Amino acid sequence: MTGLNRSKLWALALFAAVVTTPAWAQMKIAVVDYGRLVEESPQAKAALEAIRNEFVPKQREMQQQEAALKAKEEKLQKDGATMTPDQRSKAEKELRDGVRDLARLRSEVQDDFNARRNEEMSRLQRTLIEEVRAYAKAQNFDLVIADGVIYSTPALDITPAILSSLQARAPKSGSSAPAASAPKPSGR
Repeated sequence: MTGLNRSKLWALALFAAVVTTPAWAQMKIAVVDYGRLVEESPQAKAALEAIRNEFVPKQREMQQQEAALKAKEEKLQKDGATMTPDQRSKAEKELRDGVRDLARLRSEVQDDFNARRNEEMSRLQRTLIEEVRAYAKAQNFDLVIADGVIYSTPALDITPAILSSLQARAPKSGSSAPAASAPKPSGR
């Protein structure tokens, strides 16, 4: 290719880019603060509350074991001087075994809690993404950006509208029917 043909090709490419620029100007773009959706949506709050309630019995069990260990430790400190060496050794072993059992229980409960939280967060993420997609389609957005946004004007932020939609779809006390329509974004 000659230098003249190459420059004509570059000029044509530049012209095509300039001609298509108005199409970008016509795009409807929005920004969603995904972290805020996760923190403030009623679905997230309900999931977190359900997980907490699920683990209340295990927390009580751990508290009871802690209280029993503390009582054994206090008894050992109080009566240790009057115990025979065998009694003292047996009490110390029971205390060590109890501490080990409690540590194991704590670890198991923490692992179970983390697994359940991850399950619920995965389910919540699917719900939130689907809600954003549905809202974006209903409002004819061409592009919705979530993570990696350093700055956007409030007019582009559809997070409050998505939160309103999620709140409308959240089960009310005594009712599980979701609301029908998504609210319009402010400023667009």
